[in-house]
Amino acid sequence: MATALMPQQYQDCIEACQDCAISCDACAEACLGEQDVMMMVDCIRLDRDCAKMCYMSVTFMASGSQFARQVCELCAKMCDACAEECEKHAAHMDHCRQCAEACRRCAEACRNMMSMAA
Repeated sequence: MATALMPQQYQDCIEACQDCAISCDACAEACLGEQDVMMMVDCIRLDRDCAKMCYMSVTFMASGSQFARQVCELCAKMCDACAEECEKHAAHMDHCRQCAEACRRCAEACRNMMSMAA
């Protein structure tokens, strides 16, 4: 069994996950206020899923869980998917652009953390 990194070593990733979760929650809420909400359904669903995964990743890292690396691996994949969906709307919706940027930063931070934890 690999020794878990101490939570302070996860700090950059924890902060990126927190920022991403907040951006995803805000984007989902803003999408609900768009005129054509049906066009935003996939974005809203991915925003909500991504936010949940980011919050979960924070708790796994903060506790020094031996599974933090695996959770962050899935988080990076979900952030990529959310960013791709938000980028479809980014030219017209600032909240989607901001969310996509936060998701990309979070995915990168998660991958960096995974390489440290390997």
